[in-house]
Amino acid sequence: MKPKLTFLLLLFILSVNIISAQTKQDSLEIRQAALAYIESQHKPNPGLMDSALHSRMVKRTFWKDKATGKDYVRETTTESMILLAESYNKKGDKFPASPKKEVILLDVSERTASVKLIADEWIDYMHIVKLNGAWKIINVLWQFNDVQQH
Repeated sequence: MKPKLTFLLLLFILSVNIISAQTKQDSLEIRQAALAYIESQHKPNPGLMDSALHSRMVKRTFWKDKATGKDYVRETTTESMILLAESYNKKGDKFPASPKKEVILLDVSERTASVKLIADEWIDYMHIVKLNGAWKIINVLWQFNDVQQH
């Protein structure tokens, strides 16, 4: 390959990576949003939950109606999650002493991210969006590790 063509190809590849890449700070803030979501439940902290969620966040899972045996989708809102963070673990007995909280960045773009959170009995898939400079969770799809619990 000619040196000039090689140089142009290399320059093109580098410019594409720079344009589409997120910063290390973005990755840190995305992880912080996912951790705030689960840690606000470990030690009841509705303010921490509120800081992680977009005001129009929707959390969904599948559930089985015991009477009919049919599956359906359950939804939870930001408001419900903030209330949950305030009350779910008040007695400190809902999580192990050292809870599992593994955050996996599946895909990160300049203003959107897909994240997998593995936390004790749950798997949460999250969409996180950057609005006005802040990363907020806007969608969550979750399940128990043991789907029979649904």
